[in-house]
Amino acid sequence: MAELIDIEMEPERALTEAVRILASGEPVAIPTETVYGLAADATNPSAISRIYEVKGRPRFNPLIAHMSGLEMAVLHAEFDPISHTLAQAFWPGPLTLVLPLKPESPIHELCTAGLPTIGIRVPEGFAGLLISAFGRPLAAPSANISGRISPTSAQHVAAELDDKIGLILDGGAAGVGVESTIIKVEGDAVRLLRPGGLDVTTIEDLLGIDVLRSDHAEAIEAPGMLASHYAPNAGVRMNVTQVHEGEVLVNFGNQDIAGAEDATEKFDLSPGGDLREAAANLFAIMKKADALGASAIAFAPVPMDSLGEAINDRLARAAAPRQ
Repeated sequence: MAELIDIEMEPERALTEAVRILASGEPVAIPTETVYGLAADATNPSAISRIYEVKGRPRFNPLIAHMSGLEMAVLHAEFDPISHTLAQAFWPGPLTLVLPLKPESPIHELCTAGLPTIGIRVPEGFAGLLISAFGRPLAAPSANISGRISPTSAQHVAAELDDKIGLILDGGAAGVGVESTIIKVEGDAVRLLRPGGLDVTTIEDLLGIDVLRSDHAEAIEAPGMLASHYAPNAGVRMNVTQVHEGEVLVNFGNQDIAGAEDATEKFDLSPGGDLREAAANLFAIMKKADALGASAIAFAPVPMDSLGEAINDRLARAAAPRQ
C-alpha cells in the first residue's frame, strides 16, 4: 500500500521522501497543475520501465520529460526561436513543447519511444521544486492505468495504483484538470499535437499566426494521440440532445436536454457555462459518473472555443472504440 503524504502539511518530508524513492529507481505519484503524474527518473531506463509496468502503457507511446525550468530544458533539447518564445511566455504552465533531443542528453530512449524528439514541460508548484531538488528531468505521464480516466486528486491515484507504487504526494485537486497542450514547431509553422490546459488562441495571439491542427490518424509523436484514451468503463456519448433511460447525464451550462428526468444521475461540468471550470471538473465528474455503473455516460454539447477544444478532444477519445 502506498504511503500518502500531504505536501501542505509536511512539505519537507514530502520532498525528502520523494527524492529518496526517485533516486532508488522507483516512481512517485506527484501533483501538478494539470493532472497527477507518475514520475520517475527520465535518465534511468529501469525507472522508466517501472512507469510502463505500473501503468500497463504501450512502449511506443512517448513520455513527457518534466524540467525545473528553461535552464534545465536547454541542456536536453534544441530550441528554435519560436519554441523559445513560447517557453518564456508559458513556462511554468500547461504547455509541452516537442523538440529535437540533444545527442549529449542523458534522457533515455525509453522516454522518447525511440523518436529523435522529446516532449518537455515545466510544471508549476511543488512538482517544479521536486525536479529542482532531484536535479534530473522526470518522466511523468498521468498516474493511472493506461487509457483510463486521468487522475485529478491523490484519491483518484490511490484508487488505481495504491498497491503498485510506494508513495503518493497529495497536493489537493488539480487546478487545470486536463493535460498540457502539446505544440511542435516545424520551420515557420506551429502544429498542435494535443489540445490541453493552455488555450490555443492564447498561443496564436502571442505569435500572430494560426496554429495548425493535426489529424488523429497521424503517427504518434507525443502522449495523448492514441484514438482511444481517457476512457471510463461505461460507454461515452457526446453532443447529446436526448438522454436514454438508464444513462448518466453530464450537462454543461444547464442546457435543456430531452429525457434528463430519466437519467440515472445528473452532473454539470459548469452550470454557469465556464469552460475553465468545466475543464477542471471533467475527469473528476467522469469518474463519479462511471462509478454509478450506468450503461453509458451522455455528455451535453460543449463549445469548441477556448478550453472547449481540449474538453471535446478528451470526450472524443473516451467515446472512441476501445483498443
